[in-house]
Amino acid sequence: MAKRFSISIDSRVERLAEVSDFIENAACDCGLNAKQVYDVQMAVDEACSNVIEHAYSGKPSGTIAIVCEKRGNEFVITIRDNGKPFDPKRVAHPKVNGRLDERTIGGLGLYFMDKMMDHVKFEFTHDGNLLTMVKRIKK
Repeated sequence: MAKRFSISIDSRVERLAEVSDFIENAACDCGLNAKQVYDVQMAVDEACSNVIEHAYSGKPSGTIAIVCEKRGNEFVITIRDNGKPFDPKRVAHPKVNGRLDERTIGGLGLYFMDKMMDHVKFEFTHDGNLLTMVKRIKK
């Protein structure tokens, strides 16, 4: 039986704790282990933070809609907003190796999302921006 969970929030940083709780509850209900739940929470937090800061330029009047579904052995998260689109290919890869004083400051959100999730896909249409992230459920 498919499980589906959804939440819609306004684009305020103060709402990120609520999103984290929502993700934790949905992921646990869908059978993710503690590490997987943490990974998904981190990736969603980074994604929503980016939407708030970049897509909506910090304006609290935007909406972020999040849907989580269990599809077979995958936990699928979609995040939709109507803010400014961006091209993830134009974001420079952060420097994460080497001496600390040579590393990139900031700009790690996409990097973390990519490392913590099994699949990350961005789509931009006339209906807005859609981010889909997938985490395989492992026992």
